[in-house]
Amino acid sequence: MEFRTDLSYTKSHEWVKLEGDTATVGITDYAQDALGDLVFVNLPEEGDAVEAEAVFADVESVKAVSDIYSPVTGTVCEVNEALMDSPELINESAYDAWFIRVENVSDHTDFMTAEEYEAFVANE
Repeated sequence: MEFRTDLSYTKSHEWVKLEGDTATVGITDYAQDALGDLVFVNLPEEGDAVEAEAVFADVESVKAVSDIYSPVTGTVCEVNEALMDSPELINESAYDAWFIRVENVSDHTDFMTAEEYEAFVANE
């Protein structure tokens, strides 16, 4: 299991990389492993508003459909279109297969460091 130290993590298993007032968001390696083989991703569109702790996307695996929660509040400025055609990219490298980029970040959930997140999932 991979835990990148340059990212922040949420209890709902999303990762976020904040750069100024822009955030890149995806799901963690732990989450993709728990979900199994992903077969479909439903993402928002550019210009959509997202709110911290609210559902912004969902992923479908061979096991189930799971909601993905936004760790930040802001406006979607970029969507990773490659995931629409190739959701397996998330299983191959969860931290390179980002879902959305959000600009004008005005709020966020409580984040954990890589070390805190690793300890959190060890207890799940």
